[in-house]
Amino acid sequence: MQTAEESVLSKVKMKVHFNFIQKLGSSCLKYGCVPFRFQSSNRPMAPLGSRILTDPKRVYEHNMWDHMQWSQEEEELARKKAAENSDVRILLEDQATYDQEASKYWNEFYKTHKNNFFRDRNWLILEFPEIIPTRNSVSLNRNEETSWDVKLNATSKPSTLLQSRIVERIRGHFENHSVCALTSFQGCAGRNNKETLAASQRITNGREIVQPEAFPGSDATFRIFEVGCGAGNSVFPILKAIKTNPGVFLYCCDFAPYAVELVKLHLADSASPCYVFLHDVCDDASLYPFPDESLDVILLVFVLSSIHPDRMQGAISRLSKLLKPGGMLLFRDYGRYDLSQLRFKKGHCLSENFYVRGDGTQVYFFTEGETHRIFTSAGLSQVQNLVDRRLKINRKKEVKMPRVWIQSKFQKPFQPAQNKPEDESFRAPAS
Repeated sequence: MQTAEESVLSKVKMKVHFNFIQKLGSSCLKYGCVPFRFQSSNRPMAPLGSRILTDPKRVYEHNMWDHMQWSQEEEELARKKAAENSDVRILLEDQATYDQEASKYWNEFYKTHKNNFFRDRNWLILEFPEIIPTRNSVSLNRNEETSWDVKLNATSKPSTLLQSRIVERIRGHFENHSVCALTSFQGCAGRNNKETLAASQRITNGREIVQPEAFPGSDATFRIFEVGCGAGNSVFPILKAIKTNPGVFLYCCDFAPYAVELVKLHLADSASPCYVFLHDVCDDASLYPFPDESLDVILLVFVLSSIHPDRMQGAISRLSKLLKPGGMLLFRDYGRYDLSQLRFKKGHCLSENFYVRGDGTQVYFFTEGETHRIFTSAGLSQVQNLVDRRLKINRKKEVKMPRVWIQSKFQKPFQPAQNKPEDESFRAPAS
């Protein structure tokens, strides 16, 4: 039989626990603390998803339509076009050149186009809010709105003494467990307190963490790494977004020397929290300028498609080791039967769904099943994995251009995953 104090305490603890998690932006689950902001829906956020075509007669009223549904007939037509343009394959001895000299071809690409080919990806933060910590810090100041003080239900009307005893017990309960909850939230309180952060990491990861020697961004409390930065079309929007977030640091790399120099030149006169370096993610012998389990976010935007399919798994498995437990890998790339795949002429196909452009750069077109297999085989857990189909319109010429992308979010578990059989439903289709 519960006493009046225990009954009220139980109800209030539930309410305060919910408010605490909501304010903190994280959720303590049975198998680990999973940040609340990583809980993604099956649909991209705005700007993707903001304009749906409901009346085909209105198709030429806008430049872009989101979440297009393909009919069986359209799917079959796209499959046939892809089969036709891959009918003639490039000879194996010639294929090796494109793979071995991929860096050279991309370097020439950036020398030719510099930073004029791609637009800045200002949509990036909207699609991937995980890039930025949700708050500059999480304050545990009891005088703020996130105060531990409890507003009890008026119907309970406990005595002042009973209320104070309940509040103290709740306060003690959360103060004893707050370290674990805070650690799950990457932009946590104590971001300027290295001892607190180190202690919380030890508790969360279940083992002693040896602080590494100083490295670029070692003092940061939230680290982002963009793989394949190109001319900086993602770098600059990210730097703009994190300028009000002290403690956030951005790394970016590319294997094209000219691209790296373009970004460095742009940042030369600024004191941006950014480190740019030359690196080939397919080269296992090439070391990263930061230790394993030091990154909160890895960004792969239209990068993996330029890597030979035989090298993709190794590159992702290596990148996975760089993530902290709970860290996120954010992915966006070309989807199967995108317009750019269907436009290839015969004689440009290297292997199934893998092509070479006229300038020597390579491109692969993914399915959901393939991305699931690649990232989960690297020990990551799926948070989001979807096909984003859009219809681009040239209103002047009244031309319809179907675009297909894959957008995915994968998280490194807080605990090592147990070996499980592969989910048959996520296997890549034969064609």
